[in-house]
Amino acid sequence: MSWTRGIPAALAVCVLVLAGSAGCGTSDAEERRGGDAPAPVGRVLEDRDEQGRAYRQVDEEDAPEVGVEVQPAPAGDSWRVRLTLDGFRFSPAGAPAEAVAGRGTARLFVDGRFVTELRGPEYRLPGRLVPRGTHQVTARLYADDGTVWAVDGEPVESTADVTVSESEPAPDESERAPDESEPAPEASAAGSAAPGAGP
Repeated sequence: MSWTRGIPAALAVCVLVLAGSAGCGTSDAEERRGGDAPAPVGRVLEDRDEQGRAYRQVDEEDAPEVGVEVQPAPAGDSWRVRLTLDGFRFSPAGAPAEAVAGRGTARLFVDGRFVTELRGPEYRLPGRLVPRGTHQVTARLYADDGTVWAVDGEPVESTADVTVSESEPAPDESERAPDESEPAPEASAAGSAAPGAGP
């Protein structure tokens, strides 16, 4: 074998070895499936919500916060629900089912009944779900593994009281007194933004 032929072959082998070793690392996803999974966030409690999901206890300084505001939609046939968040980001659909600090989804409830899971801060609540009367609209934060974010054993949630009253049918113009005015529909909502603030 001549040296001229051996040097290029040796260089080619070195390039392959270096390139191969650079690509031999594992991705984050592979590491999570293996033994090097990220440390769990908080502590899972025995307490459960109405749907049977466990609470995930975190310290108050590490806890996300949520506020909920409910207002009549301009069209009048629905309600605009808007969440304000602190220390929390919505996870995209298909996110791994693991608890990551300050990430996850929100679930919306009306009078304790589950309505929908949210992956964004706004939702249009159909008017049929909030008929005449007083109702409680609650937004509760969940980790991506389905556990409920909690502080001091209470879920991180916010509730707005919504009162809906409809006006009586307008009297016929011939029956109306000259100074009588038609009452307008009333709607009000208020919410609390403190973690664990419940109904």
